[in-house]
Amino acid sequence: MIERWGGVVARRAGRVLAIALLLAVAAGAFGAGIFGSLSNGGFGDPDSESARAVEQSKELFGAVGVDVVALYGSADLDAGDPAFREAVLATVAGYEADAVGRVVTPWSDETGSLTLTEPNPAMVSTDGRTVQVLVSLTGDSQDEMAAEYDALAPSLQAGSDTGLRTDVAGTWATYVDVNDTVSEDLKRAELLSLPVVLLLSLLIFGSVVAASMPVMVAGFAVIGGLAIVRVITLLTEVSVFSINVITLLGMGLAIDYALFVISRFREELAKEPDGRVDGRGADREAARAAIVRTMATAGRTVMFSGLTVAVAMSSLLVFPVGFLRSLGYGGFAAVVVAMLAALTVLPAVLVLLGRRIDAGRVPLLNRRRTSPSLTRAADGRWADLARAVMRRPLTYIVVIGAALLAVASPFLHVGWGGVDYRGLPHDAPAYVASEKLATAFGEETSSAEVLVVGLGAEDPDLQEYVARLPAALGDRADATTAAVAATTADGADGGPATLVRVTWPGGSQDDVSQDAVRDLRDVAAPAGADDVLVGGLSADTVDLLAAVGDGLPLMGLVVVVTMFVLLFLAFGSLVLPLKAIAMNVLSITASFGVVTWIFADGHLEGLLDFTSSGYLDATQPILMLAILFGLSMDYEVFLLSRVREEWDRSGDNERAVAAGLQKTGRIITSAALLLAVVIGAFATSGIVFMKLIGVGMLVALLLDATVVRALLVPATMRLLGRWNWWAPGPLRRWWERYGFREA
Repeated sequence: MIERWGGVVARRAGRVLAIALLLAVAAGAFGAGIFGSLSNGGFGDPDSESARAVEQSKELFGAVGVDVVALYGSADLDAGDPAFREAVLATVAGYEADAVGRVVTPWSDETGSLTLTEPNPAMVSTDGRTVQVLVSLTGDSQDEMAAEYDALAPSLQAGSDTGLRTDVAGTWATYVDVNDTVSEDLKRAELLSLPVVLLLSLLIFGSVVAASMPVMVAGFAVIGGLAIVRVITLLTEVSVFSINVITLLGMGLAIDYALFVISRFREELAKEPDGRVDGRGADREAARAAIVRTMATAGRTVMFSGLTVAVAMSSLLVFPVGFLRSLGYGGFAAVVVAMLAALTVLPAVLVLLGRRIDAGRVPLLNRRRTSPSLTRAADGRWADLARAVMRRPLTYIVVIGAALLAVASPFLHVGWGGVDYRGLPHDAPAYVASEKLATAFGEETSSAEVLVVGLGAEDPDLQEYVARLPAALGDRADATTAAVAATTADGADGGPATLVRVTWPGGSQDDVSQDAVRDLRDVAAPAGADDVLVGGLSADTVDLLAAVGDGLPLMGLVVVVTMFVLLFLAFGSLVLPLKAIAMNVLSITASFGVVTWIFADGHLEGLLDFTSSGYLDATQPILMLAILFGLSMDYEVFLLSRVREEWDRSGDNERAVAAGLQKTGRIITSAALLLAVVIGAFATSGIVFMKLIGVGMLVALLLDATVVRALLVPATMRLLGRWNWWAPGPLRRWWERYGFREA
């Protein structure tokens, strides 16, 4: 199939390229409008208990949650000074009315009514010169609340004539700073990585024309990915972070696929007679013949690689969390377009270029490299390395396996949390405001909103239930300082409903707060209650972790089963897929150990310029798992394709492994180096979770391309011998008839 497609592209290269360019122009024009269609949120499970608590609370009580915390401070006036009060209230009066549901100042009760002459001490800083103003947004969805915050934000700032200093904290202020910082970091990462990638491409390919091919494929991947995701935004909500994964995978896979295809094309073209003797027509025919063989070999590898990465990214769709689903949309779109571009646009360009693919050779590199297929197949430095490993395979497996498990060991004690202000750069406005809120107003506290439907605040059963809540926190929170407040409203059916707020010391993402939410949910519901829902920031995190934990087994099953089937179709073995999956798990787990040691345990804070939160954001390792599983299979398929090719030719296992590593070692290392530059640039981000992704994926990628592919794979394949290619008789016969074999 792929060989026939190569023949079609070879015969109609000009037409294929023209159609591709027209589609790219149309996709670029359509995809450019995506940025106004993306959302800022999506970090929670919309069907969770905490989400339902917020939704029902808004229906019953209106906007009562604290979405924005505005801090107003003065260098000269105390909060009790009438001039300070008037300045704050004048600023509050100027808030964008359509965006605000409820505003609570230090001089108002919880309903927002101005009834106090002296400020509420709980809303005044310890130095008496800064106060809090609590704002609730009216929107029902995250998109609506994001739009409301954007409209409200300018009016939150106190005028210069008031003499007040303004800081804004809260979930939406944090999201805005995260999005702004990520956008800036993405531009900087591209500016840092692109020149280095181009320089390394020149060193690897040796010519300007060949080095430009990955850039071309990346352009198609990113443009096409943006267009596809914009179509998806017409059907469902998509997070702005999908752009990041489109850029990362679009550039990364373009590099890999261009290397695989061009290296094989050069190898196959070198086998053809030099057409320059007979004119350009003969040269074109040589290029067509070479591209057909390239598509039957490297093209097949790219197809299987693209399918495995696409499946890995699609596995994120099993989670109900909008953030992860959005990354799945973006990753799938970028992978599919990169694969299609590498199998259509790139072959068409190579046919039209022919031997001119080597035009613009760099003088210092103006030495035509001898194709590995034209030398002895299993001779060279990489083959020598493979033979050295295969002489002592068990020693290499034990030592390297033990070392990788030791590196992975910090992951055993990892703690989990969600996105909050501590992931921002220290100079971000939301970080500054949140730190001030956590330190200037006494001990940091967290709270849960408990919605009891069917009982009023005066009902004895509710009062008995409320009395049990502080004690339920046990030794996980200071019950003596836990505060309980209740307000009542009529439900939609006319019955009563009560909202109870429970407060305790600690940060919203701390283990003590997560345990407090679980303890509150374990309290038996009061008699007569129709429903009891526990919400709040800590509850959001608990539900996020539950959603990730519930979806992880299904994600793993989808990825493992699909990759097992694809690898069997590619190589006709039931053993190699198991080995490949085990190797991937080992290298990925080692990278998780590294990011736990750095970002959760707090090592290298000064070098990487961040402050550890003491936990990992639960969504980021899931994203890393999907991307790394796909990319690891990328290199596995490429290596095993050449091993299988030599095995079919010689039937000698050790020779096949040595020849496969000799033919792919330099290319895999080069691809990993180029991709490491792209991914490593993300480690310069000011956002901690972006930095985590950059560092974690960089470690996993380098481990996979060097230690695993160059050492562990030869060692395990030497031990397995002929069992590498084992499959039951019926399956083997089916594969020999219908499988995707190298041609």
